[in-house]
Amino acid sequence: MIELGLERITRLLKHTPLPWKAVHVAGTNGKGSICAAISAMLHAQGVRCGRFTSPHLIDQWDCITINERPVSESLFRDAHSGFVSLSKKEDIRASEFELLTATAFEVFTKEKVEVAVVETGMGGRLDATNVLEKPLVTVISKIGLDHQAFLGDTLAKIAGEKAGILKPGIPCFVDATNDEEALRTIRKTAESVAAGPLTFIDTPPPLPQSNSSLGQAAPKQPHQRTNLSLALAATSLALQTLHSLPTPPPPASLLPTALRTHLPGRLQLLSLAPLISRTSPVLLDGAHNADSATVLGAHVNTHLRPTGTGHVTYVLAMSAGKDCAAILGPLLRDGDSVVAVEFGPVEGMPWVRAMGAGELLNAARGMVRLEAEREVGRDVLGGLRAAGEIAGEGPLVVAGSLYLVGDVLRLLRDRGVDVYGSGVQSE
Repeated sequence: MIELGLERITRLLKHTPLPWKAVHVAGTNGKGSICAAISAMLHAQGVRCGRFTSPHLIDQWDCITINERPVSESLFRDAHSGFVSLSKKEDIRASEFELLTATAFEVFTKEKVEVAVVETGMGGRLDATNVLEKPLVTVISKIGLDHQAFLGDTLAKIAGEKAGILKPGIPCFVDATNDEEALRTIRKTAESVAAGPLTFIDTPPPLPQSNSSLGQAAPKQPHQRTNLSLALAATSLALQTLHSLPTPPPPASLLPTALRTHLPGRLQLLSLAPLISRTSPVLLDGAHNADSATVLGAHVNTHLRPTGTGHVTYVLAMSAGKDCAAILGPLLRDGDSVVAVEFGPVEGMPWVRAMGAGELLNAARGMVRLEAEREVGRDVLGGLRAAGEIAGEGPLVVAGSLYLVGDVLRLLRDRGVDVYGSGVQSE
């Protein structure tokens, strides 16, 4: 059960010192990619860096990294079991996300990180990560309608929760492409807590020529460029503050590392050759709400439907309760094919359930004329193979849920693929 609030996490951490500095990132879309870029750039500048993002992709402990690699299972289990015992002993009744947050913060302390890059789980104001009192800098990425049952049913209400990470005197970088309703709320919140300065980012960074090796890795989509600008600005200021520099390091000096950083499962092109008979790469994306589906749909239409009329095969799964129409609408066109699957149980998150494959497929049927369709339940590998047979070497996309992304990457990992280092930046 999800219950927001800071009382339980405060009790969990009462004996855990937090001597490290933090960069705190909130938003609906893009925050994971922003966190990955910031931590990679800090590490490249010689900063011992931790990162906490959620949900995990493959194993429960891969939500915590030190210097860009997931922590060991033993380190995770040792800290996590200690907080589970503490919660039971003192009747704290901590949620699993609160236990994860405490575990991450304990690991960062044990591992003597200098800076931890921390992504909010849900919202911000009452999110467990908001026990961070004096971060170096905060970031608010693109805000959309998601988790309305907990955060509110309007952009203004959701933005108010996200803006809860703002702290007195702490600079914040904000995605300026947000809806004006959200931006007004962020400005109002900043004024009320004396946060700032606020810097609104919508200018893409200067990128290398496309014919250079780095230029080929440069982000193509507008949202990717905005996220990159946010990460560069936050990292530059964090380094200035951390090292007491007279001026921030120029973003151009940090850019090469950022361009080489790609978070698995976000517009990721990869080979599924160990799993299916196909040589062409597959596009893997965890789009799971209307905004992220719109971004994915635009990418698919630009890069996988070069004539504007090509057909795409999708492997899709969703969490129960998701708005199918809002997610499928930007993705599907007449003549596309859909293989509906269900992701497996999510470790540490028993409340997360997959939408029935039949329900998802019925929603797709009601929106477009499908060329081919399959319903395979929890047989994700079978779904991938069916999709491979339908698509041949044509466009194939896996989407709808980060938990499905995790299942696919786990299948690859179990066949010896380094999934944490195998991400290829998509075009």
